[in-house]
Amino acid sequence: MGEAFQAQWAHFPNYFAHHVLLTVGALAIGILFSLPLAALALRRPALAPPLLGLSSIIQTIPGLALLALMVPLLGRIGVVPALVALVLYSMLPILRNAVTGANEVDPNVLEAARGIGMTDQQILVRVQLPLALPVLVAGIRTAAVWTVGMATLSTPVGATSLGNFIFSGLQTQNTVAVLMGCFGAAVLAIALDGLIRLGEWAAVRRSARLAWTSIGLLTISIGLACLPILAAGFGDSNRPRATVGAKTFTEQYILAELIATKLRQAGFDVTLREGLGSTVAFNALSTGELDVYVDYSGTIWANYMKRLEPASSQVVLEASRQWLADEAQIQLLGPLGFENAYAIAMRSQMARSLGISDLSDLAEQAPQLALGGDYEFFARPEWRDVESSYGLRFREQRSFDSALMYSAVAKGHVDAISAFSSDGRIAAYDLVVLDDPLEAFPPYDAVVLLSDQASQNRRLVEALRPLIGSISDSRMREANRRVDLEGASIEAAAAELSSEIAPQAKVSDF
Repeated sequence: MGEAFQAQWAHFPNYFAHHVLLTVGALAIGILFSLPLAALALRRPALAPPLLGLSSIIQTIPGLALLALMVPLLGRIGVVPALVALVLYSMLPILRNAVTGANEVDPNVLEAARGIGMTDQQILVRVQLPLALPVLVAGIRTAAVWTVGMATLSTPVGATSLGNFIFSGLQTQNTVAVLMGCFGAAVLAIALDGLIRLGEWAAVRRSARLAWTSIGLLTISIGLACLPILAAGFGDSNRPRATVGAKTFTEQYILAELIATKLRQAGFDVTLREGLGSTVAFNALSTGELDVYVDYSGTIWANYMKRLEPASSQVVLEASRQWLADEAQIQLLGPLGFENAYAIAMRSQMARSLGISDLSDLAEQAPQLALGGDYEFFARPEWRDVESSYGLRFREQRSFDSALMYSAVAKGHVDAISAFSSDGRIAAYDLVVLDDPLEAFPPYDAVVLLSDQASQNRRLVEALRPLIGSISDSRMREANRRVDLEGASIEAAAAELSSEIAPQAKVSDF
């Protein structure tokens, strides 16, 4: 437990600093947008319902969906889409409380203001909004807590946050990581709420001294929390930089750390963007926002090339290499040496009792069975091809987080799952992978992909070249098993893989 805590604690200052910056930035921008809109709604009451209605509609969109929508709309990953989504999410309580507080000002006070010759503008700025300040600050407190929580969902769009702990912890079943992320978010939410509450007391008591104290404490706290980012900014600016991406499952975290290790050994400053969705990672590599990540030939063949016909591993690799270069400005450096194919797995005992050994046998029993899949499996074109090729019609199809599928089938919550062939939990949970006689699933060789710009960096290419063909199915399965079942850290699993790979030759600067 102590080693696990130390391994996660090493990341805490960086993740916490990014989370603070993202939350406070979104909250500040949300306030800047909300106050003018509130003033407009107060001056033109007919605009208040549609403005508040639009803000309410945004709140009804699930946080993760709102963040995901920002990526294609803005055409990029990272802080920008996360910040825009968080700003939109923060505005409702601020806008609503500003309008409500101003409308609840005593009409006699407003009449007195008009009686001494104040214009509507002066009444709004000097009377209504100041008197509504306690209600407005209460709205900001609500927005702050909401924004802290939603910021943990920024990881899948490439923004570093405390969500890195939570997403990686859920995938690798690392309770320490999940608790670390939750603890950090709770501390930040309580601290922000307390500091803003101090501002609320200042507004209620009309105390300028208390207001400046609140602002000062807030500024100092944010500055201290963001020191790791500031310190990183003063690092060796002459070192080349590289950004490594990873999808949302254990193997991807291990491979991203392995690639990062090789690049650091070659003198690169490495930024990890983990927990990305498949399409988000692919598009980010195509636009150059990522330099490198590992994908799978079957995913490229089916999802991006829209090819579903059966083909050999070599044919898929070569066709993928050509298509990536021509259509996506992505270079396929080469296969890592193992395959992580989609497959349908069942409990061995159940498969034997039902006489199921392949997908044709499964099709006969499927109407009485429930199938589980990861959250994107049932939307993938290769699943639709497998489904139609075998005539699979299950009683129920349920989506799970990929980390929970194996325990779900082991405990009988579902009868079969969409397993990953390199996953160590297949043997550990006594599962059997069903044969695919029609070869409806394409081959899934793990391949290193480079952005067009990264592929022209000789130092980066030569640092990663020793990885090509260096990882066998059994070695990758063992690394996954060590993390998923023994609780080994991602760093430890990656280090074990790295130690078995011959070091690259020294590459001179250019």
